[in-house]
Amino acid sequence: MFNDISQVTNGLKEQQYIATDEIATVMFLATKLDKPLLTEGPAGVGKTELAKAWAKASGKPLIRLQCYEGLDESKALYEWEYAKQMLYTQLLRDKLSDLLATAGSLSDAADRLAAEEDVFFSERFLLARPLLQAITSNEPVVLLIDEIDRADAEFEAFLLEVLSDFQVSVPEIGTIVARHQPTVVLTSNNTRELSEALKRRCLYLFIDYPDHESELNIVRLRVPQLNARVAEQAVGLVQSLRQLDLKKSPSVSETIDWAKALVLLNADSLDKHTLETTLTVLLKHESDVQKARRAIGNDDSGRRPRGYGNRRPGGRDWN
Repeated sequence: MFNDISQVTNGLKEQQYIATDEIATVMFLATKLDKPLLTEGPAGVGKTELAKAWAKASGKPLIRLQCYEGLDESKALYEWEYAKQMLYTQLLRDKLSDLLATAGSLSDAADRLAAEEDVFFSERFLLARPLLQAITSNEPVVLLIDEIDRADAEFEAFLLEVLSDFQVSVPEIGTIVARHQPTVVLTSNNTRELSEALKRRCLYLFIDYPDHESELNIVRLRVPQLNARVAEQAVGLVQSLRQLDLKKSPSVSETIDWAKALVLLNADSLDKHTLETTLTVLLKHESDVQKARRAIGNDDSGRRPRGYGNRRPGGRDWN
């Protein structure tokens, strides 16, 4: 669908995703080489949004597998609907009785019952989870394996086989091969080191916090209602906050949330009161909020961290 990198950039931009040249290039190569894409970086910088935007830009459904500690094959791949099987057994009880009535021995009865196993272990009783959904889809899809670093190493090892062959084995049915190879995007917040085996199977992309101009473009695109001057001030403050030693730096998604909040408050400038009452939209730890208030001169101490300066970008005082 996309014949060059510029088309990728424009396609993502139409979905309100500002892609750097590196992001557009690696995304283009991943699709042309039919390789999974592993994106790493801080939380909230747009890794998941990249997969969502790519699905919309390429016109493919998005199937998402959210990873977490303790995730296993049954939750990611498939489960048997035992309740449905039991219901069918109850409904077909008379038929089963007729089938077994003329059996001459227990062995004969067991053989007759075994011959009917396909009735109860078929796709009608198979509950497909995200991985199997992506493999059996009748149309090409984008498979998002989100926060793979939260899953256990054992699940990561299981995933290698799926990503290598795009097929799964169901003992009662056999091997199911992908009808269409999905476009796979994996994300990681670097909470643990991923295996070299997984990385070898993927193209790699690190997405960091954007620079001032890129983040300003994102805000302008996602929150066009925000006053241009306030947008410049807001992005400048966020960029400065990320230079502080915080427990959790504000993410791009939180910058967007803050911009939307400023629109709702009809803010025409980042005055002291506005900052005081909205900092918690950006920062989610009280220690970070207090540190930020000291940095921007919103408490009585007036202290500022080394290298921060007394003026914000653009030369105007914060307060």
